[in-house]
Amino acid sequence: MKKISFPFILLFVTLLGFSQTKTIDQKVTELLGKMTLEEKIGQLNQYTNDANPTGPLVVNPNKEREIKGGLLGSMLNVNGADRTRKYQELAIQSRLKIPLLFALDVIHGYKTTFPIPLAEAASWDLEAMEQSARIAAIEASASGIHWTFAPMVDISRDPRWGRVMEGAGEDTYLGSKIAFARIKGFQGKLGDLNSVMACTKHFAAYGAATGGREYNSVDISNRMLWEVYLPPFKAAVDAGAATFMNAFNDINGIPATANKYLQRDILKGKWNFKGFVVSDWGSIGELVTHGYSKNDSEAAYSAITAGSDMDMESNSYRNNLAQLVKDKRVPIATIDDAVKRILRKKFELGLFEDPFRYCNQERQDAAINNPEHAKIARVIAAKSIVLLKNERNILPLSKETKTIAFIGPMVKPKRINHGFWAVNLKEVDSTYIVSQWEGLENKVGKNAKLLYAKGCDIEGTNKAGFQEAIDIANQSEVVIVSIGERYNMSGESKSRSNIHLPGVQEELIKELQKTGKPIVVLINAGRPLIFNWTADNMPTIVYTWWLGSEAGNAIADVLFGDYNPSGKLPMTFPREEGQIPIYYNHFNTGRPSINEEKLYKSSYIDLPNTPKFPFGYGLSYTTFNYSNLKLSKTKMKASETIEVTMDITNTGKYEGEEVVQLYLQDKYASLIRPIIELKDFQKLKLGIGQTKTIKFVIDNQKLSFYNEKLEFNSEPGDFNLMVGSSSEDIRLKSSFELIK
Repeated sequence: MKKISFPFILLFVTLLGFSQTKTIDQKVTELLGKMTLEEKIGQLNQYTNDANPTGPLVVNPNKEREIKGGLLGSMLNVNGADRTRKYQELAIQSRLKIPLLFALDVIHGYKTTFPIPLAEAASWDLEAMEQSARIAAIEASASGIHWTFAPMVDISRDPRWGRVMEGAGEDTYLGSKIAFARIKGFQGKLGDLNSVMACTKHFAAYGAATGGREYNSVDISNRMLWEVYLPPFKAAVDAGAATFMNAFNDINGIPATANKYLQRDILKGKWNFKGFVVSDWGSIGELVTHGYSKNDSEAAYSAITAGSDMDMESNSYRNNLAQLVKDKRVPIATIDDAVKRILRKKFELGLFEDPFRYCNQERQDAAINNPEHAKIARVIAAKSIVLLKNERNILPLSKETKTIAFIGPMVKPKRINHGFWAVNLKEVDSTYIVSQWEGLENKVGKNAKLLYAKGCDIEGTNKAGFQEAIDIANQSEVVIVSIGERYNMSGESKSRSNIHLPGVQEELIKELQKTGKPIVVLINAGRPLIFNWTADNMPTIVYTWWLGSEAGNAIADVLFGDYNPSGKLPMTFPREEGQIPIYYNHFNTGRPSINEEKLYKSSYIDLPNTPKFPFGYGLSYTTFNYSNLKLSKTKMKASETIEVTMDITNTGKYEGEEVVQLYLQDKYASLIRPIIELKDFQKLKLGIGQTKTIKFVIDNQKLSFYNEKLEFNSEPGDFNLMVGSSSEDIRLKSSFELIK
């Protein structure tokens, strides 16, 4: 055997070391060392596309110059493989060839639109929500998008706030589960071509805006912040969220964009978040308007030192950070940390290896024209529908029905089914969006005659169409009335002080009732609405929200029983605006109103305390029996668990799905606890007559809360356990004790 000299071995080991692949962190550090201060600050800037979003791309000369100079890190509102490629080609002409990130509000679908997020939350189907986010990511990433400004995980107890349509409702536990599922759906494995970076928003407590008014102040205790509003954000971190977005609001007097406690202490400190934080549109510059910063320079100083890494559209960083560094007010290490966070994501997405890997026209065409996406959207839309009333079992409609009157302002429009935050593509209002009329037409074919009348507009006082609607109703066996709010009456900057049904739509229903015909009311909305007369007098009400591009087919599936509705409300529906904020997990007070007793009780003298429809509520065409509740033990230590089992039986005439909800009440503690809290749920499918035994596990996590010192711990004591079909429809009860 030939002897190998020591010098040769040393040379081989040295070369092997050099050939080893560098880690992403090493690549980031190496690149950072080559960057000038101006190039670093450039990475912290995000501009919008100000060219025509669908016409020929004409780049603003100033932006083109900055992109080529390596002075821009990201763009938003650019979509399409051809357009993102053209912008990326400019970025690669820069000195260091650092690629751009392209971001877009892909909130509930790209081309294939799914139900608005609040509607999807009504499905209580976490797998479905993850799947819809996955399809949105597939379509968006194929169109050159790297990053979506979703999910919104703000908890909100105020339906006047227009952005409730974008979130998961009022409950922290449900909202946390949904946040986790949606981030997993959007991101998959970051760097795969079919994934986009998620952006968890709005950090934090935006949903608690005073008066339900968009962009308004938030004033809450730190305990309320930690217990109600922060857990969905923590779930997002646990799910691996790539980015966070600041909220517009101030919280307890400090704007979120300049809030060090939120960004440095909690997010990047206690939670060890490794991604980056982007401001909301112009929110850094708005620190001046808030009255928090003296000028734009001070705003930039406050935001960067608080932990805001990227400036969306305010130009505060672009115009001020370099001087702040030169004046030694902002350490270069602070700039470097923000830049590293952004560069790390660009490396993780594989953009340095191939800046154009997401800009592929062939892949885009295949993704946005995949027929399987529409099929899945149809199922998820049906899952999101909530049956509020069905007193005379008018639904499901018989397939022997020969004449159907379909009346209302929502029947034939297409765009309206998208809801707010639909991506503005050329194909809007084209054949891929199924109107409610088309859905019913597809369902009945030649077997039934469909009659149509608009009846009235969504808004306004014009009743000229009432008579035509009445005449059409009189010719039919059954009447379907589709009413609600316009798609752009819910969403950002769409707060409403009056959330009753708009216009004369409810008056139309009153006139149609006089015909004596069986009537099914469909309510289309992005928030809980108030419709007391309809709720009290119409036997059949279906809450359809805004269901997306397959709305018409999904609604028809439910109306005719091809899908048995299984949705449950993720928000409480008030009787009147005077009850707002209204939510199920409130405190009891020292003088609770029991059985609506009012004298010297916590109550209204002119209105019941109870909601019109409670959290977790929703009916089915079948019925379910709950029985045989068993606890593995009635005393547990913090280190132990209790297994809770029960039987659920389908006792009706249809196969169906039920959302079984587990609630707990901590009977007494060092701080007052809610009267009832959702702590787990399961959605299960049961055939006719079928029984399933399901199991929940109670652990110390479910019994813990934030005490006066903001310590998350449990306390020994007695707990009530409740299992039911909603927060008010409790079917089974038990109790147990937590001991030392």
